[in-house]
Amino acid sequence: MFFYSKIMYPTFLNMHMLQRNISYYTPLLNRSLHLLRDQAYINGKWIGGEKNETFPIYNPVNQSVIKNVPDMDVKDTRLAINAASEAFKSFSKTTAKERSDLLRNWYNLMVEHTEELAEILTKENGKSIAESKAEIKYGNSFVEWFSEEARRIEGTILQTPISNRKLLLYKEPIGVAALITPWNFPHAMITRKAAAALAAGCTCVIKPSEETPLTALALADLAEKAGFPHGTVNVITTSLKNSPNVGRELCENPNVKVLSFTGSTAVGKILYKQSASTIKRLCLELGGNASFIVFDSANLDIAVQGAMLSKFRNCGQTCVSANRFFVHSSKFDQFIEMFLSKIQSDIKMGDGSKKEVTHGPLIKESQLNMTRALITDAVEKGAKVHCGGTPLPELGPLFYAPTLITDVTKEMQIYNKEIFGPIAVIHKFETENEVIENSNNTPVGLAGYFYSQDISQIFRVAKQLEVGMVGINEGIISTAEAAFGGVKESGLGREGSRHGVEDFLEIKYVCLGNLKYY
Repeated sequence: MFFYSKIMYPTFLNMHMLQRNISYYTPLLNRSLHLLRDQAYINGKWIGGEKNETFPIYNPVNQSVIKNVPDMDVKDTRLAINAASEAFKSFSKTTAKERSDLLRNWYNLMVEHTEELAEILTKENGKSIAESKAEIKYGNSFVEWFSEEARRIEGTILQTPISNRKLLLYKEPIGVAALITPWNFPHAMITRKAAAALAAGCTCVIKPSEETPLTALALADLAEKAGFPHGTVNVITTSLKNSPNVGRELCENPNVKVLSFTGSTAVGKILYKQSASTIKRLCLELGGNASFIVFDSANLDIAVQGAMLSKFRNCGQTCVSANRFFVHSSKFDQFIEMFLSKIQSDIKMGDGSKKEVTHGPLIKESQLNMTRALITDAVEKGAKVHCGGTPLPELGPLFYAPTLITDVTKEMQIYNKEIFGPIAVIHKFETENEVIENSNNTPVGLAGYFYSQDISQIFRVAKQLEVGMVGINEGIISTAEAAFGGVKESGLGREGSRHGVEDFLEIKYVCLGNLKYY
């Protein structure tokens, strides 16, 4: 099993969306990063693995080693699960107010340390410091939201068919939550899951991606400072070698009651099978293949701006990234021209720690090789490259130029594949029915986007798109207040919103009989 994860996260790129009093283009400082940890966090202690093995975390800009962290195995994982299970006995009995206060403390510390968290994120992920700060703000918003939502978890008193009974529904925390998170948004995907679990009264074992564990460890450091009891928040670090066995243990260990995973559909299916032995609750946020439709009534200025945000944030390495562009024939040429101009004027690639840089490298060599192979295959079969289409070795080993291609046909590998790279594939269409059919012609359904000024068309198309989330005249749609998740093979459950705690709660029905009222 390969924990090659793909996820969605909505980067807020406008200056006014960033944390209060934080400069959008502040360069990385040459100072000590106090939150940069090189040990795992289990039961309130910073420890190495039992075998004392480590693995390196590389900076994707230049492949330099940032830190070496513990390479933990199944035995270490069981230690973390047992710690979380023991802590659950008391943490599950805390009041909603107590949990709310702890989460608020955690949130306040994240806000206070935004600058340092963003620096660590940029170092291990490669995205620009501006994007990192935006992710920190976005991730923090979930902790803030669930600190408030903790006090809104309520049961129900039911109407009874028999006069001497009372029927009650209690909502109770389910138990230990295993959280497997991806590399492309290492802060936001942890906070979106962990904050919901902790708000419900669950304890957590967090397994971050082997590419980006340093952000997770920094969050654990702040959770410790926020006052979370020992064993409530645990972070285990594992290399690619140990990830399959650790993942299996999280799925099959009976003390883990719920598994929340963000990643590829292929890996999600493996976890689904492995969790069957314990009938474990699952929350799966899996891959997408988002269409981006520009109808003939669309405002092209708005559509192009949305295309830039949806396609190229994090170099296209998001599962709600616009993956298949469909532009009405009457707007096709103009859209291509405007989109190309925007790519050339707005994107500045390089080391994300530099203030002028907007986009960094891909995360690892396999991503670069996949991106290069897709373009090579498409060009050999007749696709037209309007810009990009090549690596940028002069910037570093993992840089790939933002690319726009047309004339893509069904025979090409890229035609209906989730690209997960900085490639915009633009198709032409004629009718509404045609483009809806093409948009839905995929086994996944996470997000979809379309642009139209026709109000009747807006309601028709929004209803017919087979996705869990629809952006209409918007390229950035996720927020803590809204339910995030997909349909078909894009997963199970929802994250964020008031629904985000539901996967971490059990409903207990209590029937009180033979009551005497008079």
